[in-house]
Amino acid sequence: MIKLSQAHVLGTIIAYLLGIFIVPLVIYYSQKMGLVDVPNERKIHHGNISRLGGVAIWVSVMLSFLFLILLSYYPKGQGLSAIIVGGSLMFLMGLVDDIYCLNAKFKLFIQIAIATIVILLGVRIESLYNPFGTNFDLGVLSYPITLLWIVGITNAINFIDGIDGLAGSIVSISALAIGIVSLVLEPTIPINALIAFILTGSMCAFLTFNYNPAKIFMGDSGALYAGFLLATLSITGVVKPSVGVSMYLPIVILAVPLMDVAYSSVRRMLKGKSPFVADAEHIHHKLLHAGYSQDKLVLLLAGFSMICALLSIIVVSTKSKFIIIALSLIGVLIILNIVSKLIKKKDN
Repeated sequence: MIKLSQAHVLGTIIAYLLGIFIVPLVIYYSQKMGLVDVPNERKIHHGNISRLGGVAIWVSVMLSFLFLILLSYYPKGQGLSAIIVGGSLMFLMGLVDDIYCLNAKFKLFIQIAIATIVILLGVRIESLYNPFGTNFDLGVLSYPITLLWIVGITNAINFIDGIDGLAGSIVSISALAIGIVSLVLEPTIPINALIAFILTGSMCAFLTFNYNPAKIFMGDSGALYAGFLLATLSITGVVKPSVGVSMYLPIVILAVPLMDVAYSSVRRMLKGKSPFVADAEHIHHKLLHAGYSQDKLVLLLAGFSMICALLSIIVVSTKSKFIIIALSLIGVLIILNIVSKLIKKKDN
């Protein structure tokens, strides 16, 4: 049963209303200051679009949380300060990149540094659940595995931010799923759910202005911030052996961005390139070339993400670990199979 509190509902509503008010202001001032995304050979949009959507997302999330504190809604939770501080640092780095275009290797270094700070503050994957025996204590592997997850998910959201409405839709669905799962698991993690729901409300407001044709992009500041929150919230709220095999549900919830980052990274490394250098060969680019419109493509991939989210919410209430494993594997395999066929359609 979902143990939803008044704070969760208020947080979502406040974040949405703040976002609806703040996004137009960001659009106006970024256009006035020339902080816009100019079309080039790698981008598919037309016209100069504001690229500072991350400012509206971050401000609405932080103000919503502040309002809830003033209203005395403040559930405590482990890793809260790390998530807030780390997320803000990730947002600031992305904002600087949106304005000055930082070097890819330098951005990766900063991301690793921020992730390290968060890990030292207690946000880490310490052990893995083993459904067939004793749990596996990661020991010294805890740091690299946690680092890979945080940096990987953070960049995965940034990678899929290539067409109008796609990244925002994936983030909204994933954040909502993580929030609900955090309230279903025992013990519940209400602070995780609160931040996840606030992010959902903020992102839904942003999407109002981001669907095709977009009036604003979330930019690196928004994509990295949202990706960081999803990564860290999944660790503190779901990824722990005490919840059993359900600790692996974030892999299912975030299947779409994980598939894209894995596909893009392997492809680039096979070509001798850095996996963090941007190009126009992501899954959504392949599907666009295969003949799908932006609107249909967002509907398709967001639909996949919704299936993953619903699957996770359903299986988290299932007591049989074997049913959870089977349904999760079947769901991911179906999605992988469908996406691979869609991509191959272009070659045929």
